Amino acid sequence: MEIELIIQLSLLGLVVGFAAGLLGVGGGGILVPMLTSIYLAEQIVPSHAVHLALGTSMACIITTTLSSAFSHYKNHNVDWESVKAMVPLIIVGAIAISFLVPFINTSFLAVFFSLFMFSISIKLFFNKQHITANKTKIPPQLAGLGIGSISTLVAIGGAVLIVPYLMSRGLEMRRAIGSSAAIGFPIAISGTIGYAINGHISAEDLGNNQAIIGFVHIPSVIIISICGFVMAPVGVMMSTKLPVKVLKKIFAVLLVCLSIKMLMNVML
Repeated sequence: MEIELIIQLSLLGLVVGFAAGLLGVGGGGILVPMLTSIYLAEQIVPSHAVHLALGTSMACIITTTLSSAFSHYKNHNVDWESVKAMVPLIIVGAIAISFLVPFINTSFLAVFFSLFMFSISIKLFFNKQHITANKTKIPPQLAGLGIGSISTLVAIGGAVLIVPYLMSRGLEMRRAIGSSAAIGFPIAISGTIGYAINGHISAEDLGNNQAIIGFVHIPSVIIISICGFVMAPVGVMMSTKLPVKVLKKIFAVLLVCLSIKMLMNVML
């Protein structure tokens, strides 16, 4: 790997780790568009840049979700009944959608991801991501299947979908967030396995990039995960000192800009 690429991935990992600790958000919204841009610029399998970014992002958030889940477990913020009810079909949904991803057009993936992130950004900007309406009648198993599929398709831990759902079933916010963290870990694991097994890049497209398993770029995962793990505690520490509500609005705008950038890179 060239030193320039190592520096880019290290900085990306630091930013993602800091944002995760400071704002309590996953890294997929940042990782996917940035990794897409990096892979296109560095000519790392440019024909599958979005697929590779999604699979690599999924693998990178394993450490984030594990750390978050463990922290909430220690603080007794996990509702295990909800976790047990949702996780089996979440795993099914995550792995099932990964069979389809290789056949989905790159442009469609980019558009879907951008539209999804735009909707999330709106909720984040207006601080409405945890506001729920009437109590839902959707059973946790069915919700798990949908959440696992969508989360894997856009390479996120699923908190933006899981927390509102659990709160609509009567869980208070703290336990909904803790349970979401516990559910996010199997999503990340299942999604990564799916992208690694079902991702296929031809030998011609792969070229000299041998450190790739399916749609997962191993060097990126290692560098980003280590840097993110180191930086997350700093973000947690700064969350008590910085205006988090204002930063969430800035972060929401950043997500929109990054998604538009990815869309333009792929379309052009």
